[in-house]
Amino acid sequence: MKIAVYFATGYEEVEALSVVDILRRGNVEVIMVGVDGKTVVSARQVSINMDVTIDEVNHDEIDMMVLPGGLPGVDNLMKNETLVQQLKNFKAQDKWLAAICAGPSVLGKLGLLEGEKATCYPGFEDKLLGCEYTGERVELSHHIITGIGAGAALDFGYKILEVFQGKELAEKIRKAMIA
Repeated sequence: MKIAVYFATGYEEVEALSVVDILRRGNVEVIMVGVDGKTVVSARQVSINMDVTIDEVNHDEIDMMVLPGGLPGVDNLMKNETLVQQLKNFKAQDKWLAAICAGPSVLGKLGLLEGEKATCYPGFEDKLLGCEYTGERVELSHHIITGIGAGAALDFGYKILEVFQGKELAEKIRKAMIA
């Protein structure tokens, strides 16, 4: 299994990196994908080197696409045509998607949350077109996992790990991280 986390300029650090950290602790292959370059600068000016750029990813090998929130990161995700097309392809193939904070608004604007339950950062609910907004910290609906915000980033990461590696390992890592 392979999970890709997509970083665009202005991403939210905690939401992106905590998922990478938890999944790698759980022996999941995770690649950090730079949507707009090999080095991506966060909302608070933290520069992180990516494993690959979006043009280097073979999306046929990816099992889940993860979108962190952050502004203007989410806006920059929406501007990338390759990313947008791959998100649509994943939904059409019933492959896994995950997004946190403002990230679910990308899925909502693309109509990918139709008929699903989802959560997001308060104030972005109107972007979750066609879904039932729950306000939960983390929501799992079919092949989509959404999280409410940075404070729920660890729970979001543990839920993704649980889906791919089982509840027992997710709980073991949660306990080891004192969460």
